Amino acid sequence: MNGRRWIRLGLVGGPAKEVSVCHARRAIRHRSARMSTIADKRFILVTGKGGVGKTTVCAALALACAARGKRVLVAMCNSKEGLSTLLGSNPIGPEVALAVENVWAVNMHPERAIEEYGTLVLHSRILYRTLFDNRYVRAFLRAIPGMQSWSMLGKAWWHTTETLADGSRRFDVVILDAPATGHGLDMVRVPRTILDVVPPGILRRDAERAWSLLTDPEATLVVLVTLAEDMPITETIELAAGLADIGLPAGRLVVNAILPPLFSVEEREALEALQIPASDDVGDAVLLSARSRAIRERNQADCLKRLASQLSQPTSYLPLVMDELGQVEVIRQLAHRLA
Repeated sequence: MNGRRWIRLGLVGGPAKEVSVCHARRAIRHRSARMSTIADKRFILVTGKGGVGKTTVCAALALACAARGKRVLVAMCNSKEGLSTLLGSNPIGPEVALAVENVWAVNMHPERAIEEYGTLVLHSRILYRTLFDNRYVRAFLRAIPGMQSWSMLGKAWWHTTETLADGSRRFDVVILDAPATGHGLDMVRVPRTILDVVPPGILRRDAERAWSLLTDPEATLVVLVTLAEDMPITETIELAAGLADIGLPAGRLVVNAILPPLFSVEEREALEALQIPASDDVGDAVLLSARSRAIRERNQADCLKRLASQLSQPTSYLPLVMDELGQVEVIRQLAHRLA
């Protein structure tokens, strides 16, 4: 086996291939130049299959935008709170709070978001509570299809319009850590559904404004996060098709946790062809481990080729990082790659 260092690099608009580290570094710098437009977006919606690292990508995107001087809000959808660990901040709750420099965060709760929206519409928290704060009305609101999704998507959209006393925007970029795959698709459909079925009024007006932002490619970026594995790739392809069907195409893919290849294609084939006996021999154990790694690398390569053949969106590849520096430093490293 040769000592040359290789990594697998996916190229935008084409299949993945083996490249040397020096070529990869040049390609990464070239991709980074194209990624610079991310911080210029008003709204970034991040979704994908559960367990692929959506929140990790949200944290990295937030730090990447903050490093360019942007005031960033990360809005989570009533999720298990892990963002604070990634950012090294205090726990994040239902109130918007500063997490780290230039990055604010909130973990939205549907009923709390509905109350905030109702208060904004009625211009009075007391009036809202008089009209809506009873179990019958709350049960009715929960029963309305899409209302809970709209309460969180609408809140995230509203923060893109929020201004400070001097008239400037409170947040330059709002990043929505959206629900996984099907639930995420259902969420972004809600404004379109409201426009189709709700008569003119405040709700329809705000849904129209939110839909206008979502479908504006200059202002909004939809990011699909996946892993180089069969099931996540399949769901990502289906999700991209579903988004395109409703007029909200994904603008970028992020393939998370890429395993850095140790072997060339020829070396993988040689390792997979080996007949290794089951024994206590150390050499056999090493070869078994190497063959297992070669199989994982081949599976990853096949998945990346499949993804590239099915989707043409610009793609970023984040490495599997196992670092003793801690999660905060890992997120900063990933942010640097996305910046």
